[in-house]
Amino acid sequence: MSLQSFQMYINGESCEAVSAARFDSMDPSCAQPWASFPDANGDDVDIAVKAADAAFNGRAWRSLTATARGKLLRKLGDLISENGEQLAQLESRENGKLIRETRGQLAYLPEFFYYMAGLADKIEGETLPIDKPDMMAYTVREPIGVVAAIIPWNSPLYLTAIKVAPALAAGNTIVIKPSEHASASIVALAQLAEQAGFPAGVLNVVTGYGPSAGSALTSHPLVRHIAFTGGAATARHVVRASADNFAHLSLELGGKSPQIVFPDADIDSAVNGIVAGVFAASGQSCVAGSRLLIHESIYEEVLQKVADRAARIKIGKPSDADTEMGPMTTEAQLNIAENMVATALEQGAVLRHGGKRPDVNGGWYYEPTLLECQSPTDTLMQEEVFGPVAAAIPFKTEEEALALANDSRFGLAAGIWTRDIARAHRLCRDVRSGIIWVNTYRVVSAMAPIGGFGDSGYGREGGIDAVLSYTEKKTVWINLSSEPMADPFVMR
Repeated sequence: MSLQSFQMYINGESCEAVSAARFDSMDPSCAQPWASFPDANGDDVDIAVKAADAAFNGRAWRSLTATARGKLLRKLGDLISENGEQLAQLESRENGKLIRETRGQLAYLPEFFYYMAGLADKIEGETLPIDKPDMMAYTVREPIGVVAAIIPWNSPLYLTAIKVAPALAAGNTIVIKPSEHASASIVALAQLAEQAGFPAGVLNVVTGYGPSAGSALTSHPLVRHIAFTGGAATARHVVRASADNFAHLSLELGGKSPQIVFPDADIDSAVNGIVAGVFAASGQSCVAGSRLLIHESIYEEVLQKVADRAARIKIGKPSDADTEMGPMTTEAQLNIAENMVATALEQGAVLRHGGKRPDVNGGWYYEPTLLECQSPTDTLMQEEVFGPVAAAIPFKTEEEALALANDSRFGLAAGIWTRDIARAHRLCRDVRSGIIWVNTYRVVSAMAPIGGFGDSGYGREGGIDAVLSYTEKKTVWINLSSEPMADPFVMR
């Protein structure tokens, strides 16, 4: 079978790696190679970063007004909308996400570019009410410089959009290193940026592996901001790599997000929310609601309904319109899910559904899996699976539910299911998570910040916070007095 061949995108041109090396990408639905990409190393990264730095300092980009930048972002959003089907097909092919989901994401993705386009010329400074009558002081916000964006494989276009759109709105340039498992849709996005009219070097894509291309990018001395989405272990390498040049960091990492179900909840809605939170996208979501904390009075009812719904989930090819759960993106991630379920069973967990690999087209599939754990300290209650595996445990009181929810080093998301509005507000205040959904789950908006606490990272993507995070504040002092300066050895 012939492979589709893709190139990198650097300084406004499609190109091969300096070494001419390439690697194959696998189709997870059948475990067969489908595409080939340049295998970048430090030399390629250096070329891309220097191109981004030259563009940042060049007249074509720097001379654009903020309003003009916003118009380019809006044009890119339009092009994403016009090419949505092609982008959706690419992403579904490369990472196994359902075509129905990638189409849904692509239908909304332009909104991130439209929203950030609107913010581009609203990045404002302040006039300070300074306490020195002969002085005036004000602040301005300026772009940081070259941004490195490290993108994982689970939702590459979405996770690229929430980095690229605010970074460009603020006037920065960017080098994107997508996952070696899902690079095609990002290369296609770069080509749309060219069509939108972005100057050469403003947006660049290098393809390759983390230890070579990724490490070279995050440690490059010209990189001023690193936007990373991925696992905590890799993030620690990124933090260390950034130390030499003190690059700004935004880290959106994993989670072990709780879904807390109280007796007064709409049980059927809660069940649907649990299914959406942990089985949609085959559980390959940073915000997966994989810890089920259920009140003891409804514990068995909820578990049985979740198990029954899991049993009806249609597993199949992501390209089929009626498929509800596709494959895991990588064989390594499939093995992790399988091993963690085995460990849970060794620790005394009770399997309520799933726990096996279904035979679907030879691909990397895993059944939606539900287990009852014996203790909140069990491995499955503490460690992220990044697969369709839910761990459940009962609670007696609201106080116990809160303690269980916060018994985690992660803090990315949480779901609260209750009709008691006072209880909902109490828990929204006290649960240590960056995103909390009440009587819903897995909802996103271009206007809403995304980010976590603890091992789930720091910094925010989405909303005006994201744009401001790609700027640096400068303070300007102006002497209004016509008198000569006084004693130069005394601070004013």
